[in-house]
Amino acid sequence: MGSYLDQAIDRLKEFEGSVPWMYLDTVGKVTVGVGSMLPDARVAGTLPFLSGERHATAGEIAEEFARVSGLAKGRAAAFYRKANGLRLGEETIEGRLREVLEGFEGYLRTHIHGFDAIPDVTKLALLDMVYNLGPGKLFQEYPKLIAAVEKGDWATAAAACLRRGPSAARNAWTKQLFSSAAKRIAIQAEAVAERVSWGWVPVLLLSAGTLVWVVSGSRRDFRAPSR
Repeated sequence: MGSYLDQAIDRLKEFEGSVPWMYLDTVGKVTVGVGSMLPDARVAGTLPFLSGERHATAGEIAEEFARVSGLAKGRAAAFYRKANGLRLGEETIEGRLREVLEGFEGYLRTHIHGFDAIPDVTKLALLDMVYNLGPGKLFQEYPKLIAAVEKGDWATAAAACLRRGPSAARNAWTKQLFSSAAKRIAIQAEAVAERVSWGWVPVLLLSAGTLVWVVSGSRRDFRAPSR
C-alpha cells in the first residue's frame, strides 16, 4: 500500500475517470485528465497536448478548446473525442493530478490545526473532499466537519462528510475512512479501560515514549507505538 497521496490518486482516477482529451463537465466547463478544469485556452496551451506523436501547437490547442466549448454539456466524455484529436499522455495526467493534490495538502496543513498528526485515512478523506469541492466550499459549507477533524472526533466527522453530487459509493467510502479512525480510537480506549480494570493505572508518558503503568505497587513500562 502506498502513501495516502498515492491512494488518493488511484481513488480519484476511479471516481473522476481519466480522460486524455478535452471534454465538458456537467456544468459546461472544459476539462481534461482526472477532472482538471481548464478555465481558458491560455491555460490549456500550457499543457503538453500531443497530436499523434508530436507536440500540438498553441494554435491547435486553442482550436480544440474552442471546438469543445461549443458542444453540448453533460454528455459522456467519449462524445467530445475527435478522431486523431489532441490528447495528454498518462504521465502528464498523473503528474498534474499529483501537483494539484500536493497543493491541496499544503492548504489543508495551513488551515487545519494539527493536520500532520491526524491519521492518514482521514487525510485521504479530506483530500478527496477538497479535490471534489474546492477549498472554499469545504471550509465554508462543512464547518462541523472541520471542527470535528481538529478535535479528533472522527465519529462526528463521519456523520458530517456527506456531499451532494458525488456517487453514493464515493460518499460511503469517505465516510468509512473517518469511521475507521473512530473505530481505532474506540479499540484503544477499550484496551486502556481493560488494563485499568485489572488494576493497571497509567502514571505518565515519558519523553522517550514509554507509558508507565503501576500494577499492585510494581512498575511496568510499555513502549508507546511508533507513528
